[in-house]
Amino acid sequence: MIPLCSPQQARRPTALALGSFDGLHAGHRRVIEAITREPLGGIPSVVSFWPHPREVLHGEPRLRLDLPSEKLNLLEPLGIEQLVLVPFDQQLAQLSAETFVHTVLLEALQARHIAVGANFRFGRGRSGDTNTLRLLCEQANVKVSVLPILEDDGGRMSSSRIRNALSEGDLNAATQLLGRPYRFSGRVVRGRGLGRELGWPTANLQVDGRKFLPGLGVYAAWAIVGDQDQPLPAVMNLGPQPTVDPTSPSAVEVHLLDTQMELEGRELTVEPVTRLRGQERFAGLEALSAQIGRDAQQARMLLQTPVG
Repeated sequence: MIPLCSPQQARRPTALALGSFDGLHAGHRRVIEAITREPLGGIPSVVSFWPHPREVLHGEPRLRLDLPSEKLNLLEPLGIEQLVLVPFDQQLAQLSAETFVHTVLLEALQARHIAVGANFRFGRGRSGDTNTLRLLCEQANVKVSVLPILEDDGGRMSSSRIRNALSEGDLNAATQLLGRPYRFSGRVVRGRGLGRELGWPTANLQVDGRKFLPGLGVYAAWAIVGDQDQPLPAVMNLGPQPTVDPTSPSAVEVHLLDTQMELEGRELTVEPVTRLRGQERFAGLEALSAQIGRDAQQARMLLQTPVG
């Protein structure tokens, strides 16, 4: 796996694609391709800020489609050799555009080629744009590639469109925009055991709080246990438990279809495929159990899985 490192730890000189690249959609991949195709003697690198600047400047939590650790596996097939995270704090935020380019990109990372999207802004008060970057790098004899914003029939390709699709439970649209299935992972922790009592044992997933999750509801999904290659058919409930405890916080509960396996303490990766329904409150546990049975049957049909 490629390394995740700070600017001080990075291998240099670099050919770097600069941006958040959250979701790594086709527009992002085009920016990255510019420096892998023409590294000009630099180590092909993706350089991003962490945490997101808006978190530091405006206190806005920014959930990520891809956490840094997840992004490593996605970047390696693209020809990237390292992911460099620049710590974003108030001190960095106060750097002028000129100082940022000279101290971070040219001195610390020894950039030979820099690629950005056409809407890239940087420096104190977002004062720098792609023209600023070109001018400053031209003086240092460093190539800058500015890639136009990619559009499709739905408009501008963006991470926001992917988030919107996931929020609406539209996994097909999210998959098309991402160019790959959407996934998230977590460790299985002990729950209250009610699912087992109902005959539908569930794995309760502890997911990193910085990860963007799809809209609340019940989904047909694939589940991958640990580093196993074979995905298992599953039903996932994402949200609170309105029938059992309406005041409970949102949870991720996964029931493996027709498979019994001890999962507590193991890592589970979930790939939601189709949203079956929204959250509902039933008259009692018997009605809830019956509905889970219908959800399971519908998931089997969608995932083309025979009854075990």
